[in-house]
Amino acid sequence: MTFSEPTTIGMRIDAVIASLESLPHTNPEILYASLIGASLMFSFLVLNSGGSSMALPDGGDADSLNKPKKISNAKPVSSSDEPQPKWHILRLTNYVVTFGFLLSVLKFASNATTYLDDSTSLLQFLIIWSISMCYFFGFFGISFIELDELESEPQNHQHQMLRKPMPTKESAEPPVKVVKMHPPASSAPVCTDPTSFKKPSPSIPSNIKELSNGEIASLVLQDKVKDHQLEKLLDPHRAVEVRRLKVDNQLDSLGRGGALAELPHKHDLDYKRVLGANCEIVVGYIPIPVGMAGPITLNGESVYIPMATTEGCLVASTNRGCKAITQGSGAVSSILRDGITRAPCVRLPSAKEASEVFLWIERPENFQKLKEVFESTTSFGKLLEARPTVAGKNVYIRLRCFAGDAMGMNMISKGSLAVIECLRQVFPNISLVALSGNMCTDKKAAAINWIEGRGKSVVIEATIPKVVVRSTLKTSVPAIVEANLNKNLIGSAMAGVVGGFNAHASNNVTAVFLATGQDPAQNVESANCITLMEETPEGDLWISCTMPSIEVGTVGGGTGLPAQAACLKAIGVKGGGANPGDNAKQLAHVVAAATMAGELSLMAALASNSLVAAHMTHNRKPASK
Repeated sequence: MTFSEPTTIGMRIDAVIASLESLPHTNPEILYASLIGASLMFSFLVLNSGGSSMALPDGGDADSLNKPKKISNAKPVSSSDEPQPKWHILRLTNYVVTFGFLLSVLKFASNATTYLDDSTSLLQFLIIWSISMCYFFGFFGISFIELDELESEPQNHQHQMLRKPMPTKESAEPPVKVVKMHPPASSAPVCTDPTSFKKPSPSIPSNIKELSNGEIASLVLQDKVKDHQLEKLLDPHRAVEVRRLKVDNQLDSLGRGGALAELPHKHDLDYKRVLGANCEIVVGYIPIPVGMAGPITLNGESVYIPMATTEGCLVASTNRGCKAITQGSGAVSSILRDGITRAPCVRLPSAKEASEVFLWIERPENFQKLKEVFESTTSFGKLLEARPTVAGKNVYIRLRCFAGDAMGMNMISKGSLAVIECLRQVFPNISLVALSGNMCTDKKAAAINWIEGRGKSVVIEATIPKVVVRSTLKTSVPAIVEANLNKNLIGSAMAGVVGGFNAHASNNVTAVFLATGQDPAQNVESANCITLMEETPEGDLWISCTMPSIEVGTVGGGTGLPAQAACLKAIGVKGGGANPGDNAKQLAHVVAAATMAGELSLMAALASNSLVAAHMTHNRKPASK
């Protein structure tokens, strides 16, 4: 008996391919390619039959994507106003193809033996499945995406960025914060740019003095009149009024409009606010000019920096640094530590008893007891650390406290007294020598602040492109790096400085302190700074300032005076923050940013040997007669 060899699917497929090859004028590869091409063409026509909504703007020129777009008052075009792809047709096609594919599979499975023996029928099934597979791999699922989200996406992205989202009653989530970025200052500071030596441009209106202050401020905002030319074109008093209008307009776009209303520019001071808070035996006040440097891009936001100073060229030079930083990467600042310190000095009858106090405080369970009594005296203060140091019979207990948005000296002093009383219950022979034992250390140069930090410990950095170093800073990357190495690092080391590895950090720290109501005497430790500069592999300039002991607050002390409060409002940190400590931290970031901008500009002037010429030209006036 002869048995026939069973027929497999693979054998049948080979037979079908052989039959295709036997067809006259037929190439099977061309046939399959034609089927796939037809499927792709069909799907492409379906997807693109909705119109030109995906076309490039400005006539479809690819370069137009990089061109600046003009902002008009025209109504923004919504996605519903433009022709859209006919998604419902594609969705219907998905259903039809899926149903047809499943139906063909069921039909084949119902009588597979017969179809395997019939080459013509098997060829039909293979053609149907091939077309279905091509469709599934290429286009299936497109119409099942969340169409509501797709269709609601704004077409005009620029208009969306310029609008401030408003919260709705239906949404319980807080509104998304829109960060508004200002471009770098258009005009270079007068102290370092030789072009500022020139007379005002002839394009300035000849009747500028006849224009209103608002009209002149508008010209400054449009860069038709340079900010630093106002004093030359107008009298100094009117120049200040115009500049206030201009700066208020810029602050208004950041949501801080009217911030300068309480910053006096005429002789005025409310002495009632001074009584019992800021000064005694008052006979008057010393007016100090306040300049506004910026904008500077700081942690992704535009910031303006108020600076109170009588040193000519300081604000202008800082402004140049702000411009260069904003033209580059912007400043990125981080808080490393946050805690104000106070170190009471206590005395014991013997060194042995002093060591016992030391060891008692070092135990974690005992620190928790001190923490509880300390925090019972304050609403915001949190005791973070108690570090004792023994000198013979004396014990210096350096307490570190989180103080919220206050600078915190009063807060930590009150809590320190409670800590001493707690210790006295355990060590009856302990006596308080001084609430401050100078290991804090407050208002004095000290290595402990440089190493351990005090207040806010901040590190800030930026990268300046080499073209900006050349065009804005008027020097080269190698020259400024070399100057920084030999002056700020080697020179400071030879002088044996503590925390003074910088060009003039105290200049900017003090100017911001005076403007914002900080304790100017604390510039001693707050100006601790090491300025580092490097040339990147791309030839750009990297700069950083590490400042371990910036002591600032936005509530209490001089921050309550109207003028100082106005400057805090201009920065956006007046009063307490949404979370305790937020505003004080932001102010520390601003102090560090001002310092880095000042370091950058001064080192550039030193590297190019233009410092003396600038000061002699712009910081000298004829003697009064």
